[in-house]
Amino acid sequence: MPATVVWFRNDLRLGDHAALSHAAERGAVVPAFVWAPAEEGEWAPGGAHRWWLHESLGALDASLRKKGSRLVLRQGGSLDALKEICQVTGADRVVWQTRVAPHLRRRDEQVRAGLEEAGIEVRPFAGRILHDPARIQTGAGGPYKVYTPFWKKFQDQVDVGAPLGVPRLGETRAPETWPESRPLGALGLTPQAQDGVDWAGAMRDEWTPGEAGALDRLDTFLAESLVDYPEGRNVPAARDTSMLSPHLHWGEVSPRAVWDRVQAWVSNGATRADADTFLSEIAWREFSYHVLHHFPRTPTEPLKAKYTAMPWRSSPGDFEAWQRGQTGFPLVDAGMRQLWAIGWMHNRVRMVVASFLTKDLLIPWQDGARWFWDTLCGGDLANNTMGWQWAAGCGADAQPFFRIFNPVSQSRTHDPDGAYVRRWVPELAALPTKHLHAPWEAPADVLAEAGVTLGETYPAPIVDHADARARALDALKAVNA
Repeated sequence: MPATVVWFRNDLRLGDHAALSHAAERGAVVPAFVWAPAEEGEWAPGGAHRWWLHESLGALDASLRKKGSRLVLRQGGSLDALKEICQVTGADRVVWQTRVAPHLRRRDEQVRAGLEEAGIEVRPFAGRILHDPARIQTGAGGPYKVYTPFWKKFQDQVDVGAPLGVPRLGETRAPETWPESRPLGALGLTPQAQDGVDWAGAMRDEWTPGEAGALDRLDTFLAESLVDYPEGRNVPAARDTSMLSPHLHWGEVSPRAVWDRVQAWVSNGATRADADTFLSEIAWREFSYHVLHHFPRTPTEPLKAKYTAMPWRSSPGDFEAWQRGQTGFPLVDAGMRQLWAIGWMHNRVRMVVASFLTKDLLIPWQDGARWFWDTLCGGDLANNTMGWQWAAGCGADAQPFFRIFNPVSQSRTHDPDGAYVRRWVPELAALPTKHLHAPWEAPADVLAEAGVTLGETYPAPIVDHADARARALDALKAVNA
């Protein structure tokens, strides 16, 4: 019986996994994961990524063992690890699901060449995204840079289809000899407690990494929040967003499975408009990958080349205040603290904190993108790049740079009762809602009664928004000169 190695990467699931299904249909299956961060260069998984990966690998191995299989873990170079696994098991084929990020495509091409040189067949399968970026084109035959026409073309050309089921594994699909596997703990993915503080404690409380956790999160969202999604997605204190981004990033649920389950709810309480609003967000992810595929330098360079002339500031003190959620603007600080605590931030607040960094502080969007990369549990290179270039006005379908979010009015509009700010900035919790969003405007007696001393218990604003806005618009003149 022929044996096939399934090289798992960011596709840590059993359902709707084309490569795994192919291997199971062919014969013996050897599931393998290689921890090789050096091969990913500057975009190796960040700290929060690694915590999630540790948990997700454990969940995947447990799922495989329930099916009579197991996950083989290796550390080091991917090519050498895969060749050695093939040698031990007698596998003559390696399969995987393709990656879209340019540096990972290059790595995969090198691994493929090395395996084929050793006489091992390679078969890649699609599954990371729903469309082929090389096939969806504008009328002029080029890539899309604007989302709305991309979304229309996507709907016209892409047949998403039904997801694949979980393949049959078990003893009849096991290799004659299992290769050695590194203990999961030996990969060193979990963070160490610092000063007695469990760095990942809040993430552990919030998330259940793995395929089962992903499907449970999806089903809960569909049952409780899909009908409120068009309005609820803008309320940071509500749990009306799917919070699927880490699960999608790690491939614990496929975008096709998400698409399929959403469609099923259209006749089960949700309207077509509810479903389409949410599916358009899945399509935005597709658009992000589309842009990354065609413009591979965008993780570090603006898509709109003229923005290389932007006179950014270098201000380590301001940047650290932003990172720590100590800017003196409650909504900004709440978002940054939520990010640090649970490795995720509400999308509305992401837009506010990104605008604040790039426009109020005039700090390069690349600095913000790298911080998010390290602190998001599911920081996805395509989405992260798209979001930050959108905020900085320099990317595909981006918000113009001159549109600058006012962090106070955004707070009053989207967190009107202050529930989100009070949750993540507890030192302001006793302030009346009238003054919660701009505590520096509160009378001294109101601050005293709430136990707030600006500059001591909570920072005074690090910038004046009106002055910062004027400075940003002056900087924009250098771009448009």
